[in-house]
Amino acid sequence: MPLENKHIYTVSQITQEIKVIFENTFGLGVWVEGEVSDFKTYPSGHAYFSLKDSESLLMAVMFARANSQVKFKIENGLKVVCFGKINFYGPQGKAQLVVEKIEPKGIGARQLAFEQLKDRLSKEGFFDPKHKKELPLMPFSVGIVTSEAGAAIRDILGILKKGASCVDVLIRPVRVQGERASLEIAQGIEELNAFGRVDLIIVSRGGGSTEDLWAFNEEACARAVYNSKIPVISAVGHQINISFCDLVADLFVETPTAAAKIVVDKKNSLLTEISELKHEMGFSILDKINSFENKVTGLKASLKSPLDRLQEKTQFLDELCVSLNNNARQIINITKEKLKSFVERLDALSPLKVLSRGYSLSINEADGAIIKDAFSIESGDRIKTILSKGALISRVEEIIKEESKHERKTVL
Repeated sequence: MPLENKHIYTVSQITQEIKVIFENTFGLGVWVEGEVSDFKTYPSGHAYFSLKDSESLLMAVMFARANSQVKFKIENGLKVVCFGKINFYGPQGKAQLVVEKIEPKGIGARQLAFEQLKDRLSKEGFFDPKHKKELPLMPFSVGIVTSEAGAAIRDILGILKKGASCVDVLIRPVRVQGERASLEIAQGIEELNAFGRVDLIIVSRGGGSTEDLWAFNEEACARAVYNSKIPVISAVGHQINISFCDLVADLFVETPTAAAKIVVDKKNSLLTEISELKHEMGFSILDKINSFENKVTGLKASLKSPLDRLQEKTQFLDELCVSLNNNARQIINITKEKLKSFVERLDALSPLKVLSRGYSLSINEADGAIIKDAFSIESGDRIKTILSKGALISRVEEIIKEESKHERKTVL
């Protein structure tokens, strides 16, 4: 058949025909089971991946609106069941599943999300006992994060009013179930921490199904409890399964009533301890008083009369006077002996003593200088010679040089 007689389709026409066939066949949507591979999420929020089994592969796209509704983390290798429509994407010439819903195969999405979050929080140390804080010895101010319309707040307030009326209560009302309940609970905990003037926080609600209590299993609630600087008691009532709020809290109890009783018990325990300390202090004071009384009695017995003490002091003073006089005499005698020795030594060194032994002292009459060297005077000088008895005046006629090392002669 000549080519001009044949019906020729364009690529766009063919892809459009294929698209119409897919829409007519799967227009109401279809459930597809497969294993996730090549999963990627883009900044736009759209997710692109493949569904495969042992023999085939189907491309899939999940747009941002549907992707934001997924509660669990989609990972490669996860077996899932998807609901959506099959269409043919002309620009790339491929068939794809536009996913509207996705569920993990064999386990509910919520349970899978629970297990995934539990594993992640555990790795971050949220459940580590070392992170848990001690409850205060006595919480005088308690912040309660709960629904203001629920039975939980009535139970807590009733017990505190009866057993611990001294405790101040600050209520932060929140929703405790529903889509944004977890965020409100987290915000309530954060606001009480920012307020600062509470000693203890109770996060509470009454009983309910697993779905009703799910807000306490979400990350926002768990992270707020973990980051709280104020100790937190989790009192999510009557549940069979323990929530993340329970696991992360510093203490968890099964009912709101039990949380309130802890505060009452702490008050009673503190009062008991104060009473015991009061008795111990009383006994200790009495014991000290008796001990002081015994010491005073002993001192009284050992004390002498003022007259006896005065006589003792007088006698002691007399003994000191005698001792002082004896010491003074001894010092005077020793000083006299030392002085006598000094006088004798000075007298021995006196020039007069030297002259008495036959020596004389010559002085230059012109200037009064003592003559020590024959060459310090000249012929014709008048000198004065002092003897042991009297003195004489003479004139130098000749100066004789030293004749030997040990002998000098001077002619006067």
